[in-house]
Amino acid sequence: MLEMHGNKLTWLGHAGFKITTASGKVVLIDPWISGPTCPEALKKFERVDLLLVTHGHSDHFADVVTIAREHKPKVIAIFETGMWLQSKKVENVMPMSKGGTQKIEDIAVTMVHANHSNSIVDDGKVIYGGEPAGYVVRLPGGLTLYHAGDTNLLGDMRLIGELYQPQLAMLPIGDNFTMGPHEAAHAIRLLGVRHVIPMHYGTFPLLTGTPEALKSETDDVAGLNIHALKPGETLG
Repeated sequence: MLEMHGNKLTWLGHAGFKITTASGKVVLIDPWISGPTCPEALKKFERVDLLLVTHGHSDHFADVVTIAREHKPKVIAIFETGMWLQSKKVENVMPMSKGGTQKIEDIAVTMVHANHSNSIVDDGKVIYGGEPAGYVVRLPGGLTLYHAGDTNLLGDMRLIGELYQPQLAMLPIGDNFTMGPHEAAHAIRLLGVRHVIPMHYGTFPLLTGTPEALKSETDDVAGLNIHALKPGETLG
């Protein structure tokens, strides 16, 4: 059983998540609320305290500026993406790079490697956004999450497991643009994690990976719990 320590995690669809901490803070990761899978009831927020950006592709980033301007959360992104956000008059941007950790009151955020690309479309031009990233997030009560972002399978995942020991991992399984179920299954073994939320699948026809395929690929992993949430469903 996954002990959430009073924290709640809601899947917004695609790669987006809303975390409500035990202390009442609201954290968003890649909130693509204008996308086709986010439930209508979750497209508005009463508050946002912290917003984490993995990279600048529109299916993760399209709503970041709007949310940031409305709620004025602290916004964490890789340096170049952070500079672009500041150029758009987004306040409270906290740029960082991989390996660094920032403490935001009772939440600690470590940026880790992801193997993908990162660009921002700005007025029809493609802007370099720095490197893509994932995040290890340590929440009140001792819950540690790993959001892999858009990534291929990485040997670094073994180090992430050893260093940070996440209890829950959000892993892309869609294939084509990220890992598919076969690669994600090996990521689970490298991480040593026993609770996984599949993400970044089914949104478009190209994203063919499924939770069922991931379960089939991980039959040999003892004690594994794959939480195949529907958009809008919550753990905790």
